[in-house]
Parts: sequence; C-alpha cells; structure tokens
Amino acid sequence: MAGFCLCYNSPIVMASDSALFPRNFRKSYPVAVRGEGCWIIDASGRRFLDASGQAAVVSIGHGVAEIGRAMAEQSSRIAFAHTTQFHSEPAERLAQRLLVLAPPNFRGGRVYFTSGGSEATETAIKLARQFHLESGQSSRYRVVARRQSYHGSTLGAMTVSGNVMRRAPYQPLLAEWGHIAPCFCYHCPFDKKFPECGVACADDLETFLERNDANSASAFLFEPVVGATLGAAVPPDGYTQRIAEICRARGILLIADEIMSGMGRTGKPFAIQHWNVEPDLILVGKGIASGYAPLGAVLICPRVAATFERGSGAFQHGFTYQAHPVATAAGNAVLDYLQSQRLFDRVTSAAEILRSQLSALQSHPHVGEIRGLGLLIGIEFVKNKSTREPFPKENSIAERIRQAALDENVLTYPTQGCVDGVNGDHILLAPPFVISQQESGQIARGLHSALQQVFPA
Repeated sequence: MAGFCLCYNSPIVMASDSALFPRNFRKSYPVAVRGEGCWIIDASGRRFLDASGQAAVVSIGHGVAEIGRAMAEQSSRIAFAHTTQFHSEPAERLAQRLLVLAPPNFRGGRVYFTSGGSEATETAIKLARQFHLESGQSSRYRVVARRQSYHGSTLGAMTVSGNVMRRAPYQPLLAEWGHIAPCFCYHCPFDKKFPECGVACADDLETFLERNDANSASAFLFEPVVGATLGAAVPPDGYTQRIAEICRARGILLIADEIMSGMGRTGKPFAIQHWNVEPDLILVGKGIASGYAPLGAVLICPRVAATFERGSGAFQHGFTYQAHPVATAAGNAVLDYLQSQRLFDRVTSAAEILRSQLSALQSHPHVGEIRGLGLLIGIEFVKNKSTREPFPKENSIAERIRQAALDENVLTYPTQGCVDGVNGDHILLAPPFVISQQESGQIARGLHSALQQVFPA
C-alpha cells in the first residue's frame, strides 16, 4: 500500500516504483491529472501541449464535461448488457449515425462495435473469411496488406501488419499471408516518380495476386493515409482507385483502415472519401470516442451484411464488451460535440494554419519532408536531404526530437523505420481539432527549439 501511495502522490512515476506494467521499464512517466482543450496537466501542475492528440486519438479536446455527463447518465440507467441477449439504444443510434457519415454504399449497412482499433482489425479479418465461406468460396482466407503498415496489436492484426520492428518478436506466432509494396512517394520502393510511375505500387497488388493464388485472397487491407508507420503518407491521385478496381475484378473485399485517419482527422469523415472510393469494410477507432472511452468499430456495407443474413445468420465471433452502452454513449456525445461545434468543418482551416507555422522548418538541412492531410501531419528527418538518406537507427533521432520537444512542453508521436522497417525517423502531429493559431505557433516554436538541440550548429 505504501508503494501505491508513493506513485499516486508523486508527479513523476519511475517504472521501478509502479505497480503498473509500463510501456517501457527505462522511462519515467508524469502523472496526468487533468486535461483542458489541447493541454494535459500533470500532478506538479506542468502543462503539456498535446500536439499528437495522444496517438491521434483526441479530436474534440481534453476535458469536455458534456462527454462525462453523457457517460454517467447512461451508466446510471444501464451500464452493461451482453449482446447475446440485448441491444442498447446508444449503440443503435451511434451505428446509424456512422453509416450516414460513411461513403454512399454503406447506407443500409451494419456496424460491429469493439473496444478499440486492434479488435476492429481482428473482427474484419474474421468477417472477410466468413463472408467467403457464406458465399461458397471456402478457399479464400488470406488478407493481403502492405509492407510498412500497422493495423493493431493482436496476433491477427499483427499478421496483416507489415511493420518490421513490431512484428519481429512475434514472428514465429504470425501467419504469412503476404504484403505488397507501400505507397510512399518520398521513398518509392520502385525508384520511380509520379505520375510517370503509373502508380506501380498499386499494380503490385495485381502482381502479388497473380503469383500467389488469387483464389486464396479474401481481402486487401490498407490505410488510405498511412499514419504512424510512414508518418502521414498520402497516396497520389489514382492509387486508391486502382486498388479498388483490382479488388473488384478479383472478387476480394476492400478494407479501409480508418482507425487513425477517420472521424474527420483528414478533413472528411473518412480519408477514403477524398478519392470517392467505396470500400466494403471500414475500420474505426481512436477518434470515434476521442479517448473518452475505449471504442472501435467495423462498418459493413449492405452487400456483405446481407450475405450473412441470407446464409448461416450468425457471425462466429464476439467480445464481452462489444457495443458497450457507456462506451457508445461516449461516442454519441463526442459526435454531438463534433457536429454542434462544427469541428469537422474546422479541420481544413486549422491544418492550413498549422502547416503554415511549420513551413519554416522545411528549410532545415535535416527536415526531409513535411507531409500529410488535414490534421494528420508527418515530419521526416534525414541525414542527407538531397539523397533522402536516413539516419542510422542507433542515432534514435525521432526519440531525441520527442524528448527535446517535451522539454518545450510539446507532446509529439515519434516512430522509427519509415524507410525500410528499421531506418528512417519521423514524428507525427495530430492535435485536437480545437487547436488555436497561437497553439500552432507554439508547436512550431517547440519543434524549432528541438531541432536546435538535436542538431546543434
């Protein structure tokens, strides 16, 4: 008990003093006690500007009292009812609202709620498999994805993920379903330039299917805008359309992973809408409840849902906490706030201001590219700007930038491996949609100071 009191009262928790199993035993952690808009305040009163939205989760900002009140009101009525026996009003309402936000082909579809993005990916993998079983195509099981991708932490989600470092410890546990080239113009895997490339990275899906028994493929899974792993890499025009065309021709499902890019983060409800493409399944998480509750979802188009309805009538899958009444009440309250405050509409203008503030960083000799869409922005750091050569992994540039920005009270999301799975450093910026012009300027100044610390003249 003494150890508990020490951790609770201390503004900084050392991993060795904590009862929690930490993300990293060699780090210390401030104790977060309050949030206000774009700010997190720790137990010492120190204020951190949340430039990353806590891993691109927080959209409406911290500390919005209406969300807590909606959750408390729901829990006072009924907090839990198992979905084998009951549905709940907040889950039904949120499902209908999400389908309205989705591309037109989702009208009349269904929504499967989970407790987060990894569960959504896991659910989609099984949905794709059983869809083909219900359709009389029992050979189809393989979910193809891309190298340099990340879709979640469960074993199924790790199987489809192409993130080398995250897969490495668990390689013996993971099936090998295959990965195609990433769509990453800054480090093109084919050493080509757009538009002369003819989006060769999209045609790599066709090549893979021709060489690896297309009849075993059940789905193709991709992030329309690649978030953490590539640092907000946006595809060129024609890529997403070509991928959809190949999937339709081959009879495989197209799954859009919008866990990070969805719910308005890129300036539209879902990033795939920038290219007017209609997938079969959409994965949602993070921003669906803006961090106020653990919540994720799979949006399922009517064609797929009807196949289950006409067939066995039951999906052989389930989670205890799926469609949780309090979590979905949080989702409704967040969506209410997004709409009442017109925050979806605010993303594009807020992003333009932030990008303008960041533009001065582009001239730094080690800032390779500032990229992204909406309030999902990546900054890549390179050893040689003309050749785009990355720093060696052991230099830990992204982590050093994170720490130096933290010294300026700016929170960022660092990642290594964007170039080849091992080398390549970037940080991700994904602030709440309520970010002000002043706060955008503070982010830029914090990063400028961080660059001076990490790369002294």
